[in-house]
Amino acid sequence: MKQFESESVKIYQSALWKTTSTIVEGEDFILLVDPTWLPIEIEEIKKDIEKIRAGRTLYLLFTHGDFDHIIGYGAFPDAIVIGSEGMKHHPRKQYKLNLINQFDNEYYIDRPYDIQFPELDCVIKEDGQQLKLGETTITFYLAPGHTHDGLFAIIEPQGIWIAGDYLSDFELPYIFDQSSAYLNTLDKAEVILKNRNITLLIPSHGEFTTDTGAMLARLEMARSYIKRLVRSVEQNDNEAIIALGEEMKYPSSFTRECHEGNVDLVRQECLERGVQL
Repeated sequence: MKQFESESVKIYQSALWKTTSTIVEGEDFILLVDPTWLPIEIEEIKKDIEKIRAGRTLYLLFTHGDFDHIIGYGAFPDAIVIGSEGMKHHPRKQYKLNLINQFDNEYYIDRPYDIQFPELDCVIKEDGQQLKLGETTITFYLAPGHTHDGLFAIIEPQGIWIAGDYLSDFELPYIFDQSSAYLNTLDKAEVILKNRNITLLIPSHGEFTTDTGAMLARLEMARSYIKRLVRSVEQNDNEAIIALGEEMKYPSSFTRECHEGNVDLVRQECLERGVQL
């Protein structure tokens, strides 16, 4: 389902996890970000690209290697694929593929393409690395914390920010890398907001926004959760830990497991720092 459409941008939102996929059109290219989830949803994206492509080169950007983001990779075999160095050398590629196959088997889903982990043609190794496509410049920033292999992409001159699994309007941080790395990425996001003319923020889950105040509020929501989580774990404050978990939207076994995973990760980080719990 299309969430947003302008002359050069289309944002699709899946029925699952409010996951977004984005098309950005340039004079000489089409950029597709994280095509997902269900076959009918990916087919809609594919048909829309076929209608507008007109011989332009298709680039496929993956913000990170989680299975819900790479699940549509096989549907676009002629695309030039972009991702981080961490994604290129992902240590659990087969595990991610197993999650896709498990999902499809559980819901009796057949896909008209092979399930594969993306092979990258353009590897992003450092902050500020750029890809110039005619009059368009895409600047990339490494964004670890949620996962080790995350990426931000800023598309100029349009001022579009592809944020990956950060800065959602409803989803609190799921930390699968390090809490300190997540906070550093949020600091990097704040610098981007202060120094770039961002006109459209697109997170991987939830709603886009064109409002700078809303962008900053989302950043602070994530930062506050992590800082309070670390403090609660350090103080062994179980009531505060439980209360933080109750802030998760759409309470379910999934969100509960994510919060509990955050707690376990932060607790291990505390022990490694020598904090007495």
